[in-house]
Amino acid sequence: MRALALVILLAGCATQDSGGLFSVYRDTDVPIASKAVFEPARYLGVWHEVARYPVPFQAGCVGVTAEYGLREDGLLSVLNICRNALGEETSRIAGTAEIVGPGRLKVRFPSVPFVAADYWVLWTDEDYRTAVVGAPNGRSGWILNRTPDIRADRLDAARDVLEFNGYDLGRLKEF
Repeated sequence: MRALALVILLAGCATQDSGGLFSVYRDTDVPIASKAVFEPARYLGVWHEVARYPVPFQAGCVGVTAEYGLREDGLLSVLNICRNALGEETSRIAGTAEIVGPGRLKVRFPSVPFVAADYWVLWTDEDYRTAVVGAPNGRSGWILNRTPDIRADRLDAARDVLEFNGYDLGRLKEF
């Protein structure tokens, strides 16, 4: 009973900016599909977050970047950096991603033991300038771009991909 009370308390503490502990942003009855022809080497490098669904671990973050690299053991390195409204780095977290299928990554961060998150690359444009990443459980989703500014046509295409995969566009936070 105490555990249930703690979960309810934690869920209630989340702000609208950070999303709830158990917020779901997509209709999980809608099938979700990762990018069938995914080229990991082209996905490597720095991505700028241009839109996201609120998640508690990114509360207060703007100007977020995610950098992917190839490790000698075949895993991908992941470095996420959070910045505040002044552009100052406020936190960073490093982890690894394992490719478990076409466009499907299992991401692990050492500071979050025993948890591997499903990050599915749902779409990239032909030149890997823009990407849409989501999760089958619908608790997260991002639009990423190689630069902080995104062209309107690619943002529209990314939004269409989210909607096609059951995401509620009304809850998407754009930067």
